[in-house]
Amino acid sequence: MQSRARVIAALIEQLTDQPVIICNGFPSREAHKIADRATHFYMIGSMGAAAAIGLGVALNKPDKKVVVLDGDGNVLMSMGTLATVAALKPKNFVHVVLDNEVYGTTGNQPTISNVVRLEQVARAAGYVNVERVIEREDVVYEFKDMLKKDGPSMLLVKVTEQCEDAGRVMIEPADMTQRFKKAIE
Repeated sequence: MQSRARVIAALIEQLTDQPVIICNGFPSREAHKIADRATHFYMIGSMGAAAAIGLGVALNKPDKKVVVLDGDGNVLMSMGTLATVAALKPKNFVHVVLDNEVYGTTGNQPTISNVVRLEQVARAAGYVNVERVIEREDVVYEFKDMLKKDGPSMLLVKVTEQCEDAGRVMIEPADMTQRFKKAIE
């Protein structure tokens, strides 16, 4: 398995101007350090809300592929969002779940994603394309494929607990919101 930061870097390399909603904690910090873009919306302190925000963006911008970078703990926090995404069927929604089986930002307490397979939950809810991967080549291949297909799609990527040394995102939420809205107009 590879680190979450390495996976995030590989995913961002495949993107151009797509809106990307990134869950709170280390994923936002790492993505910000790797490549801060105006099209990135970083969750700051709102656990479990990235997929719901991404769904709203996808429904309001049907001509843009919307990517959500999420964590297993965040998805478990708001499992109902998986059902809502599946019920509304946004064709432009790509949900990447970085699954390290822990709540990394708060001290690596275990989640239950080793028992509750989130990709199976997404498939059962009605996500159209669902894949579970570990290797970098598979991450890139499946992600590129999902960017071309109608969704909703979920790519679950198993990652290690390793965290990058990345500082907090120092963009004020109101400023980030304005920057993001302008970038995706």
